Amino acid sequence: MVRDRYNTFLEHVITETLAGRIQSEAQLERLLTEQIEAGTGEIFERILDEQLQSLQQTVNAETDELKQAKATRKLRALKKLHAAWEKWQKQRQAQDASASAVQQIRTADPAERLTVLNQALDPNQGHGFNQSQIQQLAKALQQAAEQTADPAEAFELQQLATGLKRGLESYQRLEPHIVSWMYESQQAVGFESSQVVYGPWKTWATQVGRPTLQALFEGQLQNQPAILFAGNCTDLDSSGWVELMVVLRGLQNGLVAWLDKQPYSIQGGQHLAGVTFLVFSVIWCELSAGFQQASALPEHHRRAFSQASFQSALQILRTFARRDNFPLYGGVFASFSGEGFRETIAYLDQPLQVVENVQEKARILTVLGYSQRLLGQHERALLLHREALELARQAKDQRCEIANLNHFSRLSLYRKDYEEATNHAQYALILARQVGDRQGEANALASLGYSQVMALRQQDEAVTPDDLELPIQGLERAQKLADKDDVQNLALCAVGLGIAYTLTEQFPQAKQALEQGVVMASRVGDRDLQGLSHAYLAEACYQLQQTELAVCHACLGMYLLEQRGNVLWEKPAALLTILRGQLGAENFATLLNSCRSNLVPVIGVDGFDHLPVLMTRYHGA
Repeated sequence: MVRDRYNTFLEHVITETLAGRIQSEAQLERLLTEQIEAGTGEIFERILDEQLQSLQQTVNAETDELKQAKATRKLRALKKLHAAWEKWQKQRQAQDASASAVQQIRTADPAERLTVLNQALDPNQGHGFNQSQIQQLAKALQQAAEQTADPAEAFELQQLATGLKRGLESYQRLEPHIVSWMYESQQAVGFESSQVVYGPWKTWATQVGRPTLQALFEGQLQNQPAILFAGNCTDLDSSGWVELMVVLRGLQNGLVAWLDKQPYSIQGGQHLAGVTFLVFSVIWCELSAGFQQASALPEHHRRAFSQASFQSALQILRTFARRDNFPLYGGVFASFSGEGFRETIAYLDQPLQVVENVQEKARILTVLGYSQRLLGQHERALLLHREALELARQAKDQRCEIANLNHFSRLSLYRKDYEEATNHAQYALILARQVGDRQGEANALASLGYSQVMALRQQDEAVTPDDLELPIQGLERAQKLADKDDVQNLALCAVGLGIAYTLTEQFPQAKQALEQGVVMASRVGDRDLQGLSHAYLAEACYQLQQTELAVCHACLGMYLLEQRGNVLWEKPAALLTILRGQLGAENFATLLNSCRSNLVPVIGVDGFDHLPVLMTRYHGA
């Protein structure tokens, strides 16, 4: 019987170890390879654990020192075997994973081999490949290439093997420099939106020593989208794409691992780890789009590289969705459209029967939903949040459910359906308080307070401080509860408070709150909220007799809101008409020109030139 044979094997190992004939882990691993039959590993492990427990009990209970010493030596011998067994198991798993990957690649359609390799290396699969295991996979592919009689297949397998090897070599050159750039003088985090981004890209471009990778990093250094790099590729082959994949994946994982260990560092922490996931996901999305346009590459390469690149972006999003600090409310901006958008949904449907995957899809749909809202695609955002809400309830992910109720409330705000916004926010608030979701409560309070303020603004009767007491308290409470990184929510609170103070003619407080709202709305790219902030800030400045500021903010509010199709653009347009009447056309034109240096950075030269057109249009209406 198997149990008897394995018990005999354990006794043999103990005897040989105590006799000094087994001295190394390598000897134990060879014995395990010889003795363990396929499919019986669990039986052997159970017997080994039983023997270890029995010997440990003997050592603990034995009072005779000689007998205890002998039992201790036996226990030590089995512990060595147990350590060798764990290592042997990992090696076998890696070998099996490599063999399985090679088999899948060989049996795949030639056009799909790159994506099959990428799928095999997906960290979301059961077996994650580390550097040594990638090296092992490269060797297995090389051997398969040498053994096949098909020259075309041999060439393709050789390309994949070469790409893995070169990718490891390039990554190992960069590995010592993954975070070294953070300690160089005057270095920012590296993912800013300035014209030149220093961060890691300059260091990595200098150290990598490979022209293709260097070109990509230098493009990032200049804050150029990766679509330009990919579109200009002329001689990239499968090995080059695989090298790119190994290096980018290694850099991403290395950065995230380091940042996760720096929770109290200004330059680190989980928030920046989240940003890192999204930065690399966006790079892969841009590469996917760029490879489609790379006219110098063969058609089959364009298609394969684009497909595999988008697959990499989705893998990152899926890994990110499993993290505790997944951004359900903001801090992430992901834009998917067309074929890429459909592929996103299809990828996350694999398979929806597993609860974890339902949760992943719900969370990523949440990101896509609020990203579409920031793009102004409110109908698409509504559909995404509706599906995300349904899936979150299936997965019993209450934080995600609360988040989507809050997003429904925000969408209702933009439709100016303040009653519906209030209903969604109240439901989210109840659930958030039931489960102790502080972030969900903060967002619900912000939406609730803001919708109440805007509803009061629409009524015919004069608004009193008493009317606004509860909404203001809710917005102030939301500010206190909100995480400092939840800029979207803080922006809504600031703008809501600013409008409330404007309605009650507390103009100094209104100006202070709205100035904060402008800054925060700009940071998150919420052009609707940014425009509204400028519109009410113009009113506050006008009442404070700060005429030049009133003109500047009214122009910005008018232009931004009109560009978003928001009828509230007429409010700042009306104020500008009043100011032009008070100042006279010539003085008004002079004042407008003096504002040019503040307006052009926000709306551009074309936007500045369009301001008189909007004023004429309003006057004509």
